[in-house]
Amino acid sequence: MKKYLLAAIIFVSAGACKKILEKSPLDSLTPRQAFATDQDLQLYVNSFYQMIPVASAIYGQSGTVPGYYFIGDNMSDITVWTQFNSYLGGGFTSNDAQGWTWTDLRNINYFLGHYQEANISEDRKNYYGGMAKFFRAWFYFNKVKMFGDVPWYGQVLSSVDSGLYKPRDPRILVMDSVLADINFAVDNIDATKDNTSSMITKWVALALKSRICLFEGTFRKYHTELGLMGTSDSWLQNAADAANEIMQSGKYAIYSTNAPDKDYRALFTNENPVSTEVLLAAISNNNLKKWHDATGFFSNYGKYQTSLVKRFIDTYLNIDGSRFTDQAEYDTIQFQREVSNRDERLSQTIRTPSYKRSDGSAAPPFLGAALTGYQILKFSLDNPIYDLNGQSYNSIPVMRYAEVLLNYAEAKAELGTFTNADWNETIALLRSRAGITNTTMPATLDGYMQSNFYPDISSIPIMEIRRERAIELVSEGFRYDDLKRWKEGWLLEKDKEGIYVPQEDQLLDLDEDGKPDVSFVSATPAHPVSGVYYFIIDNVNNKLSAGSKGNLVLQTNITNTYPDYKYYAPILYSELLINKNLIQNPGWDHP
Repeated sequence: MKKYLLAAIIFVSAGACKKILEKSPLDSLTPRQAFATDQDLQLYVNSFYQMIPVASAIYGQSGTVPGYYFIGDNMSDITVWTQFNSYLGGGFTSNDAQGWTWTDLRNINYFLGHYQEANISEDRKNYYGGMAKFFRAWFYFNKVKMFGDVPWYGQVLSSVDSGLYKPRDPRILVMDSVLADINFAVDNIDATKDNTSSMITKWVALALKSRICLFEGTFRKYHTELGLMGTSDSWLQNAADAANEIMQSGKYAIYSTNAPDKDYRALFTNENPVSTEVLLAAISNNNLKKWHDATGFFSNYGKYQTSLVKRFIDTYLNIDGSRFTDQAEYDTIQFQREVSNRDERLSQTIRTPSYKRSDGSAAPPFLGAALTGYQILKFSLDNPIYDLNGQSYNSIPVMRYAEVLLNYAEAKAELGTFTNADWNETIALLRSRAGITNTTMPATLDGYMQSNFYPDISSIPIMEIRRERAIELVSEGFRYDDLKRWKEGWLLEKDKEGIYVPQEDQLLDLDEDGKPDVSFVSATPAHPVSGVYYFIIDNVNNKLSAGSKGNLVLQTNITNTYPDYKYYAPILYSELLINKNLIQNPGWDHP
């Protein structure tokens, strides 16, 4: 059964959906005939798996996540994206909007309207109903994240049904319905652990519940304009309880082979998901030619790469657990020293001087592909052949146990019930896997984090959990959602800074192989040195923060703005013309 389902997923339901379609049109089959057996229901449910994000949508290249401007961590305060982001930079209107699509919902609701007609046991019916409601909860969660209030459709409507043109329902109604759906899924989906990390199980449903409830609880807490602060705690408690149920089950653990310099990255480069920690993954398979282009995306000049900014790199702790930013002149330390003796996740997230390709060649940060110099390594295969052929075959996690621990920790901290025992069961485990020798909770608040990221946060646990969440989940598509729910969208307006440059026109050896590999110049020299990449400082698109030296400051010709109305995406203007009962999200004028 697992093998059959995995194959269906890998082919993006090419088999399952085809078989469903072969039973169509349903006007020649009654629902009782089309939903008669366990196999009928299984084939139909397999089609829902198309909703799981593909690998490229997780790491930020492309995919089926609604709204291209939200893909991966491309829109984030901790990354620089090489493409112009009109959502932040201006010019984006409701004519550019995406995501107001309902095809998946109709597919789910049609199933829910007929699955009870199958001649199978009530337990099996409830299992399949739970699967459908899992995906409906996921569907509506994504809609609410994007648009806020949306119409709730609990059943299939015909093309002439006036309900198609209903106004948006209140957030409370929609999210209460989402919670009811995910609770039904948790109660009825099989609890057997799936070692392929490709199937929806009770544990995946609980992980999604913790994600949904944490988002909603913190969104209501920090978005005081909604007037829903009094309801936030119940959502946060639901998040903590769902995560804790997974933790107490013993089904999953933080993956560790006691190799802190390798274990973290192994989660993102294995062909077969590391099922110790990965609950659900976007599956790839080399033999079946189920590929993506993560290696090329992060390694190859001319793509649409994201690279990390210095403000974020500074948040990684030293290997002894001390703060990097507590040392004198931390902001003028050159790259080679800057990345040494740090949290081991740093050298598994970006290319550092110690990194070598599979052929033994050095691979310094390539400033053409990574504008900041902090080139993302996390999802890339080490063989240079994959830089150009678009055939990366590593499976990419969609849900990990690490996120579950972080969800639990944050929910408890926001509730004010977080303890040292909770710290040891969550944050300390993640830092230990990363090789940090002192994993105890700090006794003082990090002033750097407060002044550069979260000026309104005075809680040590909340501050450290936010640090840990950003580091552990970087480039997995969480950051923008986190900024939204914390109401920290203003961080998207901050300057994008890269590595420290000691002097313009100086040859630098970033990979420490004895040969220069980059120089920052105002113009390419008449006699360039072989093997050196010349990064042009034009003082229009980029500059150095202190004149002829300092940190790279990128995209200085772009002013990003994030007023409060951008927490909600616009509805496509043409949809407002079709449904006169829809009202546009405030701030988004008609084009």
